[in-house]
Amino acid sequence: MKVKILSRNPDQYLPETKRDIPKVSRNYDPSQHPFEAAREYVRAVNSAKLERLFAKPFIGSLDGHRDGVQCLICHPQSLSTLVSGAYDGEIRVWNLADRRCLRSVQAHRGIVRGLCFSSDGKFVFSVGDDQNIKQWDLVDLAEPVGTLMSKTNLLSIDHHYSDSKYATCGEAVEIWDEARSHPIRSYSWGADSVHAAKFNCIETNIIASCSADRSIVLHDIRQANPLRKVTLAMKTNTLCWNPMEAYIFTAANEDYNCYSFDMRNLSTPTMVYSDHVSAVLDLDYSPTGKEFVTASYDKTIRIFPVEKGHSREIYHTKRMQRVTSIRYSRDNRFIISGSDEMNIRLWKSHASEKLGYLAPRETAAFRYSEKLKEKYGHHPQVKRILRHRHLPKHVYNAKKQNQESRFSKKRKEANRRAHSKPGAVPYVPERKKAVINEQE
Repeated sequence: MKVKILSRNPDQYLPETKRDIPKVSRNYDPSQHPFEAAREYVRAVNSAKLERLFAKPFIGSLDGHRDGVQCLICHPQSLSTLVSGAYDGEIRVWNLADRRCLRSVQAHRGIVRGLCFSSDGKFVFSVGDDQNIKQWDLVDLAEPVGTLMSKTNLLSIDHHYSDSKYATCGEAVEIWDEARSHPIRSYSWGADSVHAAKFNCIETNIIASCSADRSIVLHDIRQANPLRKVTLAMKTNTLCWNPMEAYIFTAANEDYNCYSFDMRNLSTPTMVYSDHVSAVLDLDYSPTGKEFVTASYDKTIRIFPVEKGHSREIYHTKRMQRVTSIRYSRDNRFIISGSDEMNIRLWKSHASEKLGYLAPRETAAFRYSEKLKEKYGHHPQVKRILRHRHLPKHVYNAKKQNQESRFSKKRKEANRRAHSKPGAVPYVPERKKAVINEQE
C-alpha cells in the first residue's frame, strides 16, 4: 500500500512577522467557484454605491477678484500655476497647491478678453477692451515687458505651441511675431467679427476661428488665404482641439450642444454632445484627449467622454452663477472653473477619487472596483446607480421642457412625412441639421 504524505512549506502560508498580512492560497479552478459571477455582481453594486457615496468633487475656491472671471489659463510646464483675467481688467497669478494669489496687476481698461502663455512658459500675453496687446513677465507683473496697440477691438489671443508667434482676433484673425510691432498676416472671410481663435496642438500651423456669422474657419499660417469654412445653424462661442488627434476639434455652440468635427470633412459633425440646457460658453480637453469639460450659461459644469454623446458627470453649487471659463489641469486630475460671481473653483475630475498617498493595496482595490463597474455596468441596477445625479431645480425643469420641445418637433416632422408624397419630406439626421453650409 502506497501512502502519500502531505508536506507544506511554512514560508508559503506563515507570516514572517507579527504584523504581516496572513497569506491566503486560492484555487483558480472555475469548477470550484460556481457562484463567482453572483459574488462579483454584488461587489459591483457595492462599488457603484460607494462611488456615489464618496463623490465629493469640490475641493476649494480661490477668492480675490473684485469682478467676474472672464478667462483662465494653465501654465504649460508648472502644474500649480494658474493665471486669471477678470471683467475689471485685473490679472492674477495663483498657486493652486497653496490656493493663494502670488501676484496681481491692473492690466487693462475694461474686460481682459484673452490670455495665453508663450511657448516656453516665461511670459503671459493679454488682450483687453482697450485694444492693447501686453506682454508680462510671470515673475514680475509690475510693468508690462511690451505693449502693442491694435487698430481694432481684440476678443481673443492664442500662442503658437513652438514658435514665437501668436494670433489675435477681432475684426479679422491676425498673426503676430513677438519681435515685430505689426501683424505679419491677416485673415478674414466675410465675418463682422471673430471672437475665438485656437492653434492646433499637433499640427501647430493650423488655426480654427469662430465668427459672429455662425461660421468656423480653418487657417494655415503658411498660406495667404483661409482653408475651409463651415456655417452652423447657431453661433459657436469657442472651440478646442483634441491634443491627441490632430484633425479633431470640438465646438461649443449657442444651441446648448457641442459638436466634434473632423477638419478633413466638415459637412457633418462626427459627434453631437447634448445635455446642457443653455448656451455652452467654454470647453477644454483633458491632456489624454479622451474627455473634455464644458462650462455653460446654465450654471453647471459637465464632463463628456469623447465617444459618448451624453455627459458622465455634472458639477454645480448653490452659489455658482454662469460659468464663463473652464480648464483641465495638466495632470488630468483637476478642473478649474471661473464664474460670474468672482470665484475660481477647483474640482476633482473624478468625483470619488481619493486624494493623497494610496497604499498599494488601496490602489489594487480601486482598480478591481473599476474593472467590476466596467464589466457589470450594463446591468440595470449598476447602471442606474452610476448614472443617477441630483440636478438643480432650474436645470431639471429646463431639461424636461427641452425634451418635450424636441419630441414635439420630431413628431411634427414624422406626421408631415407620413402624410406627404414619398420623398417630398426627406429624413435628415439630427447631426446634419446643425450644419448649413460648407465652403472651400
